[in-house]
Amino acid sequence: MKALSTTMAALAISITVAMPALAADEHNVSKGLTLAGAPLGLQGIDAVALSTIHDVAEGSAAHTVVIEGVAYYFASAASAETFTAAPDKYLPQFGGYCAYAVALGKKLDGDPRYADIVDGRLYLFVNEAIFHKYQADKANILRKAHSTWPAIQHKAVAAL
Repeated sequence: MKALSTTMAALAISITVAMPALAADEHNVSKGLTLAGAPLGLQGIDAVALSTIHDVAEGSAAHTVVIEGVAYYFASAASAETFTAAPDKYLPQFGGYCAYAVALGKKLDGDPRYADIVDGRLYLFVNEAIFHKYQADKANILRKAHSTWPAIQHKAVAAL
C-alpha cells in the first residue's frame, strides 16, 4: 500500500511539473504581468469593441477580466460584462497569434489593427502586408490555420 501511495504521489508531482510545459506560448501575451497577476492579451485592446464594431478601442486596467490565465482590458464595465458572459465569442482565434502565420506552422504576433471577423470569430494578423495576402485567399488560409493549430498550440514559439 505504501508503494502505491509513493507511486501515486510521484505521478501527481510529475503531472504538476509537466502541465506548465503543455501551456507554452498558447496565448500571445505581453511580457510581464498586469496588476491582475496575469500577462496582458490583445495588447490591451477591448475584445468586445474589436469583435462587434471592428473598433481598436484601448482598454483600461480598471476593467480587467482574466480568462485562461490571460488578462484582457476593456474600455467600459459594460464591455467587460459582455465579454464575461460569453468569452469564446470575443477571444481571438489561435491564442491571438497571426492566423496567416499559424497556417504556415508559426506563431507570430497578432496585431489588433489587422483583424478580420469571419463567421463571428476574430482573427488577427501580424501586419498590413500579411493581412492583404490573407484577404486574397481567406478560406484557404483559415482552413490551413485551423488544421495546423492543434499541432502547434502547445509548442513554444522558439520551437517552431
